[in-house]
Amino acid sequence: MAPTLTAPTPAPALALKPGTAWSDAWQRCLTTAPEAFRDDRVLNLWAAGWKHDGNPLPATSPVDGSPITGPPRLDAVTAQQAVRASLDQHRAWRHVPVAERRARVSAALDALTEHRELLALLLVWEIGKPWRLAQADVDRAIDGVRWYVDGIEPMLTGRSPLAGPVSNIASWNYPMSVLVHAMLVQALAGNAVIAKTPTDGGLACLTLASALAAREGLPITLVSGSGGQLSEALVRAPEIGCVSFVGGRDTGAGIATAVADLGKRHILEQEGLNTWGIWNHSDWDALTAVVPKLFDYGKQRCTAYPRFVVQRELFADFLAAYLPAVRSIRTGHPLAVENPSDPLPQLDFGPLINAAKAKELGDQVTEAIGRGAVPLHRGTLDEGAFLPGQDTSAYLPPVTLLGPPRSSPLHHAEPFGPVDTIVLVDTEAELLAAMNASNGALVATLSTDDPQTFDRLAPQIRAFKTGHGKPRSRGDRDELFGGFGASWRGAFVGGELLVRAVTDGPAGERLPGNFPDHHLMP
Repeated sequence: MAPTLTAPTPAPALALKPGTAWSDAWQRCLTTAPEAFRDDRVLNLWAAGWKHDGNPLPATSPVDGSPITGPPRLDAVTAQQAVRASLDQHRAWRHVPVAERRARVSAALDALTEHRELLALLLVWEIGKPWRLAQADVDRAIDGVRWYVDGIEPMLTGRSPLAGPVSNIASWNYPMSVLVHAMLVQALAGNAVIAKTPTDGGLACLTLASALAAREGLPITLVSGSGGQLSEALVRAPEIGCVSFVGGRDTGAGIATAVADLGKRHILEQEGLNTWGIWNHSDWDALTAVVPKLFDYGKQRCTAYPRFVVQRELFADFLAAYLPAVRSIRTGHPLAVENPSDPLPQLDFGPLINAAKAKELGDQVTEAIGRGAVPLHRGTLDEGAFLPGQDTSAYLPPVTLLGPPRSSPLHHAEPFGPVDTIVLVDTEAELLAAMNASNGALVATLSTDDPQTFDRLAPQIRAFKTGHGKPRSRGDRDELFGGFGASWRGAFVGGELLVRAVTDGPAGERLPGNFPDHHLMP
């Protein structure tokens, strides 16, 4: 008698966790900060008030392609008015005693803490961060600024606020722990603050955070608009005391030229190809453990490691350690659960910032393979945790390519997505050349068993921070941050250096950083 075959039990359908819909988040924003949110739009914040101006653009969530609120983009004339108003705020705020500034920033941090989960939920919908990473982004902003509040007085000894407000133009990937963190520290140091909302996401989160801070009397301006329309006001205007930029090299190069021509204080954090070298290495368990962590947020981070440079004779051992780890990567809808009471899923990453970026990167992978790259791993979305029938056009599973051709952008540029490339080398000279492929980087790592080898090779790697077998990050609190070569222009930041970058010190002071007339390490 033939055995009876039992069909496999289908996986239970997932559903959106109750209370986490975009409509739920939006309604909470309307209740929490009615001065900044309307039923169908957000407002711009300038001249110490919320303005119903600008032309709202349509926007969609990378999570499922559904509509969300888009930025109310100002024109150049209104942006210039906002900058002039910020200068008026700056001239008053710079004379507010440090004790009062500390109290107001602390009150703003308390408000951010109270609304931590709403801020994180907005990050999920607007930029696709999984719940764990969205919460971490909010927490790092709050905890990092509290460190400055506790220790700001000695950092300001012998220093004064800048002559004009600080203008912030930042990418979409870390609205809280990079942009809001910088804004609050700049205000704590005595400056009025201007921020442009990133075009690709983070609008509602930044609006809510700014509303909570503005309630405490902090001199914050938050505006939306295209770079072409706003750059004259936010970069070139004589009222601006410092330009702080986080983003790609193409945009950063234009800003760098403008601020150099004007002799303006600047902090320009730009992309670089961060590399992980493997040379005379044997601790493969450590590598296996760290690989999934390197895929956090789909490698949409300035300190992601998309390139492994591997000693050829170790390649088989490297693959044996790497492939099981990359196959364990978990992706899917950040808010999808089986049962209403289930916790939100623990994912390594969700969508990329939008469907266009996912297609662009997918096309680059296809082109690289067509020109000779070897696909070592190509994940699929089949095992991802998605809602029935949801739009997954912004999702890209992990990909690993061996030997990207020199004609491919994946050979020399940061992909800003879940694509790893591997380059094999035979000599130390080749190792260093491959690790320095992008003319400067923010971070790097070299895995080698011999400490003396690390000590000899690490100084030749053109990265601001190089780890020994461990990843390096942007850092918090007193950890310094910067970049080598084209990855950074202007003042370095982190710890006391962030305060020094947005204040004036003794006459003739040379700040640590990459400037047109000098390069000075801390």
